Amino acid sequence: MNAFLDNFWWVLLSVNFLIVFITAGYELMHFREPVKSISLIFALFIFPVIGLLVYYFFAQEFRKSKLFNRKKLYDQKIIKHWESKLMLNKKDLIDLNQDSIKQKIKLVHLLQNNQKKPVTFLNKVRILINGENKFSALFEDIKKAKHHIHIEYYIFNSGRIGNRLILLLCEKAEEGVTVRVSYDYVASRLSSKAVKKMKSCGIEIYPFMPVWFPNLTRKLNYRNHRKMAIIDGRVGFIGGINICDEYVNFEENPKEKLFWRDTHLRIEGHAVKSLQAQFLLNFNFISGKELKIEDNFFPKIDLPEKTAVQIAASGPDTDWQNIMEAILTAINTADKYVYITTPYFIPNNQILTALCMASRIGVEVKIIIPEKGDSVIARYATNSYIEKLLESGVQVFHYHKGMVHAKTMVVDGVLTSIGSCNLDNRSFDINFEINAFLYDKEVAAEMTQVYNNDSYEKQ
Repeated sequence: MNAFLDNFWWVLLSVNFLIVFITAGYELMHFREPVKSISLIFALFIFPVIGLLVYYFFAQEFRKSKLFNRKKLYDQKIIKHWESKLMLNKKDLIDLNQDSIKQKIKLVHLLQNNQKKPVTFLNKVRILINGENKFSALFEDIKKAKHHIHIEYYIFNSGRIGNRLILLLCEKAEEGVTVRVSYDYVASRLSSKAVKKMKSCGIEIYPFMPVWFPNLTRKLNYRNHRKMAIIDGRVGFIGGINICDEYVNFEENPKEKLFWRDTHLRIEGHAVKSLQAQFLLNFNFISGKELKIEDNFFPKIDLPEKTAVQIAASGPDTDWQNIMEAILTAINTADKYVYITTPYFIPNNQILTALCMASRIGVEVKIIIPEKGDSVIARYATNSYIEKLLESGVQVFHYHKGMVHAKTMVVDGVLTSIGSCNLDNRSFDINFEINAFLYDKEVAAEMTQVYNNDSYEKQ
């Protein structure tokens, strides 16, 4: 025993470096992010014992691997049972000869191969600028619901707009409409009274991945950042607007309240089937149940409008960074221009390089970001990239009127993206996100006009 105590620190160091060599080998085998892996290995050797503790408690993603690998396998199993219901690959949905599609065919194929998410054509879309227009349209569609209402939001707060929605959902539930609600446990501020009220009305409501002490973990990883709603499987909403009063610019709001500029999309048609599938997969995951798939979830839809829409969803449970890869492909294949609006611009090297290269080869690249934003840290992080962008000829605009929270992109007058994904690594790799990619000249023209208005907006 005395000999052991005399050599305790040497034994501890020997065991530490044995584990370090094993851990380094494991890290090198996976080596998905070289810079991150090399930094971690360096820290393991430089900081004995402490390096191992930090690595195992903070740098590893065992919880993610175990939890979301199980979810991925579960989703694949369920989708096999849904294929006949989804009707996403039928002849009435595929027409790759449209001009807008042919110009962006690489992006179409990417999303089809990544997620089996084909482009759908029988769609009618409406761009909704700011929360007041989004909620007006959403409430109107909810009032018309006959069979089901599915709500999935990152932020669902008790408040003026949240309470109006809860009251309306309860009214529909009492009429016999099935209402299901998913909300992110960390980001949302739903009172226990509000949750009890919805449950008492017969609403099925579940939080996404509850954690202890949510007030202290607002930046906890693996949150559901999506904002979408599906009504009767026919109408869907997707975009950047959460259920929260700050997203709505009421006329009677005090003058000191920050103006909130955001974009949402109303879709009627076959693309809603893709939104529905994503909602049901997520709801199965958080509820621990397997919903019985009804024909009313995926109804037959026949519309005269033929706006081409493709849905891209991504998260820690997907094989690929689907939305990031779609944005990257759109930038790399741009011929004329790329117009981006994002509240948080903290891109990975691929996106930053693509934007700078596109500008240097003659593509007009413009980016709108908030002048101040709602996060000091995010603002400084965003500003650190501006110099490099400007050196490559990228035009960067600060939105002065208030907080620009829209997550949109317009490319070459034919492609538009509207969704929940920011241009940062959290959205690309950690959070659950969903975007709609629209291949349509009229939609792109409307969004280009919106973009031009925003880029010259003054306080």
